[in-house]
Amino acid sequence: MFHDTPEAIVERMRVLENLNATDRQDGTATFERLRQVPPATGRFLAIVAASAPEGAFIEIGTSGGYSGLWLSLACRATGRTLTTFEMSPAKIEIATATFEAGGVDDIVTIVPGDAREHLADHDAIAFCFLDAEKDAYQECYDLVVPRMVGGGLLVADNVISHEDVLKDMVDRAIADERIDALVVPIGSGLLLGRKI
Repeated sequence: MFHDTPEAIVERMRVLENLNATDRQDGTATFERLRQVPPATGRFLAIVAASAPEGAFIEIGTSGGYSGLWLSLACRATGRTLTTFEMSPAKIEIATATFEAGGVDDIVTIVPGDAREHLADHDAIAFCFLDAEKDAYQECYDLVVPRMVGGGLLVADNVISHEDVLKDMVDRAIADERIDALVVPIGSGLLLGRKI
């Protein structure tokens, strides 16, 4: 946690951590589980996002709002807002409760539906966290990178845990002359890219 994290956010993070652990133990179907990042990844996201240049913050894959809470810490520190995309109505319901309970619903907007149908409406992206269904990563990457500001940051989750599925996307990102990128071995593995 950050030293000045509001107690309401800490409490909601604990609720989601417990729900995520229960989902993993009780056999909840993969698509229904929260599948949220671990705390170390959340902290990394908040630190990286807080160093992003001026521009929009987006998240592709809200789930229950856990990573959004971490990103809200960076938003509060920098005077930004977060737009987050989620396809599952059940997860939107959980995330809405999460952002209300954490007291960040004034700076976080949930957009229901497939992010790929909305990304063309977003420009000047300074920070993007990509944590969606893996078959959507390449298309999301292709939509986000051209819309990023210089120095903008992109973080994609699960690039080590799902290396077999995401290898082509990661290789393409590392070879992409528009960004500097590398894989960071935190949590399930993160691709971190900075727009040149």
